[in-house]
Order: sequence, then C-alpha cells, then structure tokens
Amino acid sequence: MCGIVACRRGDRAQDFLLPALRRLEYRGYDSAGVTVTSPGRATPLTVRSVGRLCALTSRVMDDGLPDDCGTGIGHTRWATHGRVSEENAHPHVDCAGSVAVVHNGIIDNADELRARLERRGHAFRSQVDTEVVAHLVEEGLSRGVRLVDAVQAAVADLRGTWALAVTGAGTGTVVLACRRSPLVVGSSDDGHFAASDVAALVGTVAHVHAMEDGDVVELDDTMHWYDATGAEIPARAAVTVDWAAEDAEMGVFQDFMEKEISEQPAAAARLLNRVLPGVDGGALWSDLALPEVRAVEFVACGSSLYASAAAARVFRTVSGLPTSLVTASEHEASPPPGTLTVAVSQSGETADVLSAVDAVDGPVLAITNNPYSTLSRQADAVVDCSAGPEIGVAATKTFTAQVLTGSALALAHAAATRSAPVAEIRRHVAALRAMPDRLEHAHLTAFPIADALAGEIAAAAGWFFVSRGAGLPYAAEGALKLKEITYRWADAIAAGELKHGPIALIEEGTPVVVIESGAPARLASAAAEMSARGGRIIRIGSRPDSAFPVLATGDHPWGPLESVVALQHLARSLAIALGRDADKPRNLAKSVTVL
Repeated sequence: MCGIVACRRGDRAQDFLLPALRRLEYRGYDSAGVTVTSPGRATPLTVRSVGRLCALTSRVMDDGLPDDCGTGIGHTRWATHGRVSEENAHPHVDCAGSVAVVHNGIIDNADELRARLERRGHAFRSQVDTEVVAHLVEEGLSRGVRLVDAVQAAVADLRGTWALAVTGAGTGTVVLACRRSPLVVGSSDDGHFAASDVAALVGTVAHVHAMEDGDVVELDDTMHWYDATGAEIPARAAVTVDWAAEDAEMGVFQDFMEKEISEQPAAAARLLNRVLPGVDGGALWSDLALPEVRAVEFVACGSSLYASAAAARVFRTVSGLPTSLVTASEHEASPPPGTLTVAVSQSGETADVLSAVDAVDGPVLAITNNPYSTLSRQADAVVDCSAGPEIGVAATKTFTAQVLTGSALALAHAAATRSAPVAEIRRHVAALRAMPDRLEHAHLTAFPIADALAGEIAAAAGWFFVSRGAGLPYAAEGALKLKEITYRWADAIAAGELKHGPIALIEEGTPVVVIESGAPARLASAAAEMSARGGRIIRIGSRPDSAFPVLATGDHPWGPLESVVALQHLARSLAIALGRDADKPRNLAKSVTVL
C-alpha cells in the first residue's frame, strides 16, 4: 500500500520527490514525508505530515528546503504498525538524526531487534517497525563502514519483507534494498531515481531496472548494484517505460475514474492489437512454454477475482479444461499435478496472491498490469495486460484488460491444442476484435444515463445486482464498484437464488440492476418478481427499452463485458451525487501489500 521514491540528482530533490509521491497517492496512505540531504551536510532535513500530500507540500514550502540538497527519499504511509501520527510517519531516523529510512513491508522480528537495540542504549521515537532499520544502520556506520555496507549488514539481521531507501548525513547517497517488495531504479541526464512503482518515474526516466530479492543498490555519482551475496554486479536488465507522462495526469477530466473509464476502448484496442495475432495459430499460448495443462486454477482477489471468473468460463467452455476459482486469501494447498495456476493481480504485489503462489508446486502464469512486479518475477510465464497507469483506487480499465487477456489466452490454448473448431475460435476472435468499438459505444451511451439516474436514486440504502451464467461476474463487479466508492451496501445475486431468501430485502424503491445474459425468460421472471415487491428495475441489455442499451446481441463465452462500463459509470455518478471521492474511497488502497 505504501509508496517509496528516492533520487540522487544535482539539486532540489524536492522537485522530484513531491510530484513522484503524488503519482503514488492511488496506493492509499494516511501520512507522508521526505528527507533531503547533500554531501557534507551534517544532518539530513526531514519533513513529515499526517493526511494528504497537500499538507506535506505546504510544510515543505514553509520550511524552505535548501536548493543544494539533491539527494532525497520520500514515502506515503498506510498505518500497520502504530497509529496514524506524525511520529509514526516515514522517514524514520536514528538516535542522532543522521540516518533516514523509508520502508514498505513488514519486519517480522522488529520487536526482537528493538529490544536488543534498546538494551544497547538506542532511543526510539515511534511505534513503527521501520525504525529498527535506522538504528541498525547507525550501528554499522559507527564502525566506520560505508553507508552501503551498513545497509547490507542491517538487512542481514531482518526477517520479513522490505523495500528500503536509506540516506545519511554527509554521504549524499541513497542505498536501496528489497525482499518481497518492489523497487525499480532508473537514470537520466538529471540523475538516478528509484520508486516502488514505475508510475512515479513516468516522464523522468525512459528505462527502469527492477531489483530482485536480496539486491542492494547504491545511488551516487554512479550507480552500483550488488546481489544477495554482496558481490557487485551489472544492473539488472533494463525495461522500457512505455507509459507517457500524461498517462498519469488527470487532464480535462473531473477525476481519474472518469478518465480511466473513458480510456477502456483505447486500452482494449492496444491490448488486442498485440495479442490477437497470436490467437488463431495458438502462438500466444505456445510461446509461454508452459507444460501440458489438464486443469486451470485461477487465484485472485477483488475485481481481479471477478475478471478471472469471466476468463475461466472461456477456458471451460471453449478449451474444455476443468477450471476452479480460488479467493487468494483462502488458498490452502497446491493444486493437483497437471494444474496451471493463473495468478491475476493488477499490481502484481497483492500480498494474498503472492502468498498463495508461494504454496503452489506446479507452473504459475501471471496476468498483471505490472511486468516489473514481484508476481511477474515469481511466475513461470507472464502476460502484460497493457492497460497503462490506473490511478483511481477502484479498478476500471484493468478489469476490462484482465478479462480480454484471459479470454485471448483461453482461445489461444484452444487453438494450440486443437480443442475447439477453427471456425469457432475465429468467430470468437472476431467478437474480441469488435470489442473496442463496443466499449466506446457503451461509454458514450452510459455516461449521460448514469448521470441523470444517480440523482433520482442517491437516497437508496442498498442495491441488488442480478444476472445469470456468464453475466454473474459482472454483477459481482458492479456490486463491488458501488460498495467501494459510494459506501452503500450492494449484493450480487444469481437470478434463480433471489426467491431462496434475498428477495425478503426488496422493498419499495430498492434499485435492482439486471444484467442481460443467456436465456432472457429466467431473468424476466426474476425482474417481474422484484418489481412486484417494489424494486426499481434498471436493465442493462441490448434492447432499446433497456435503461442502459449497451450490449451487443448474441452471447460470448466471456459474457456481457460491455455491461461493466455502464456499471462503472453508475457507481461513479452515484458517488459524485453523494459527495464521495471516487478516486480515493475511504479505508481502501490500490495495492494491498499486507496479509
């Protein structure tokens, strides 16, 4: 959830740190801080604040950080150890304030290390596990070693997960270290830069190097890279940053969610142009070089779980593979031999997904929007969703991209294994190729309808989302979107299950969103039952009399994907009508990196 940025440049580190932190706001945070320094400076300068980054920016402006400080680290914190307070905000410092540290992850043996350090006379200022790192580095420096050596010695004492950026008095350098938490590093003519998410570096560097577990990197006049053994090595392979600076900016839109809903047709076209040429002949699948697959297990959380359900249906109905869907936090054991685990995560850093992957003995395929992520490094094969930066906390274009990616992979598997007729595969490929235009139609149609509807139903206390078969993942996603950003309860129900209990909750005016899918008679019957009990029926379908006439006629194995655009607009419009922040809903973070 937390975000890290760091730099070693000529001057004014704050000019990089603050904009970079703003690009990590979507990850969720409750406090923030920066430390800047320069070679020869006796004490690094640290500024911290509670709340939004605007509070930190005001503090930085008021404190007037010096122009000559080109070395700096910054952090946005989501409280795990210790309450939300300025003393618990990062960066954390040692006894003398000479060492400053920012950290993502959990130090499992922090209490043990803290007790040991306190016995040796160290005084702690916070309740946070991170502070032990500052004191460990302090002890290393007291022995006369370089900052990089002190950090290497400190991480040898740690158990848990960490991404660390450390700077110290008089050094003008930043030292980075990571284990099971991401850091990427890049350089430009302006200096060396690092962040926990490549989004922070968009517009700053053209290429990044992803650190691997155990790596330590020193940012000085030059960059020095060390592996887990302490041996200096060349920098890890560079990856091109193919996001443009404007991808991470709001532009003319009211919020990032509106922007990212509108970007779905372009994101879909970009993804499909890349993957569809490899579907007909099966190359998209065979190029992954995975062993023979007899079953597929999807592991995911939240929106990614519902996208997985749509993709799993394509594997099941077109490829004929048995599929299972496992909520990552409930994953208990490795699947049977011959099973491919498909781990789906927008960030590639979802702690529950990574923990589940750890327990898998067989091959793992990652579907993620972050090819630099921990999940990407752990998987046997990776497919990038190519959605671009998604800043709003509620998933929009990443959900759509995951459904399309999983569907294309399933069709490619069917082609590679000849488990479906060529004509059938080509028919589905043609339907996928039409999807960007279908999404654009859904966007243009649904936006004004949702805006008008929201004012009429903003007072509703709760909602139902109802569908059948291939429409159920979209009903679930619609309910989740509404819960996330409006704070209203919402439930997704299979149409046939309403009469087995949930219909008792229907009262006069209860909104019921009915998503067309499969045989219409069962859905029509369920809608009539709910309408007879006072429910307000909101149909998403292909008929002109639907509230949202956004669906194409005919069924596809991945289901009514266009419906999700209407569901996103509906949730966002309702959130705005209720005065909510659609981009930063309370209690939520974009990347859930703690178990």
